[in-house]
Amino acid sequence: MAVTYDDFVAAFPEFSDATVYPQSQFDFWEAQAYLQLNAGRFGPSLDLAVMLFVAHNLVLSAQAKKSAQSGGGVVTTSSSLVASKAVDKVSVSYDTTTTTIAGAGLWNATVYGQRLYALIRAFGAGLLYVPNKRFAIP
Repeated sequence: MAVTYDDFVAAFPEFSDATVYPQSQFDFWEAQAYLQLNAGRFGPSLDLAVMLFVAHNLVLSAQAKKSAQSGGGVVTTSSSLVASKAVDKVSVSYDTTTTTIAGAGLWNATVYGQRLYALIRAFGAGLLYVPNKRFAIP
């Protein structure tokens, strides 16, 4: 079953602002998700994986758009988790190790990517049995 824009917004209402997250971008990333995610591996959780993939990429696109608008029309930064920030005499630092998944790379850039990566690992973990015909019982 293909995820529709309405299904996606119902599951993730934080993406309901069509000016920030236009349906055309949803359509693009939804098509990419079905091309890049293995339906056989995810089974009935494929639509959830697709929605997380789309959400992750929509957030990255919105961040890039915001960067381009503040940087004179050019994407000036790529963002990730902030470990420390200081403004004048005030500073803040976060322990990013508690919210970062080792080996997840860019998937760590959004909470949706982290959730998708955890799902990928869950469906990719465990034993995969491939029968050997040489030892098959006739």
